[in-house]
Amino acid sequence: MNTIKELDAVTLTCDLPKHGLVPGDVGTAVLVHGDGTAFEVEFVGYDGHTVALLTLERAQVRPLQTHDIPHARELAHV
Repeated sequence: MNTIKELDAVTLTCDLPKHGLVPGDVGTAVLVHGDGTAFEVEFVGYDGHTVALLTLERAQVRPLQTHDIPHARELAHV
């Protein structure tokens, strides 16, 4: 299991429809809880506005990897 540290980019691994987020959306781990079992993750639009700041469990995110590719999509209004 890859370690996630504060300020690491992470990608979502599950749907979070309440927040309009889907697997593959990229956020930043802004706080690591305990031994890395949960994280405060901020998801930001390209214009700089915060889309969501959420506490997520380790199974809900993974670190970005070298073979990942960025992808843009329009955020559904929630």
